[in-house]
Amino acid sequence: MNELIERLCKEAGITPEQAQKAIAAIAGFVKEKFPMLGGAVDNIFAAGASQDDAA
Repeated sequence: MNELIERLCKEAGITPEQAQKAIAAIAGFVKEKFPMLGGAVDNIFAAGASQDDAA
């Protein structure tokens, strides 16, 4: 997850807090528009958070 946050900060010129909010908004959008992907989206971001905690 940190890699994505860093990339958003660099490429979009936003703060890490803004990047985290953007990621949450995108995840929410995908889950709303494609409910069948909700579990996959949750798993992807949960895995990323777990990896970041371990780092």
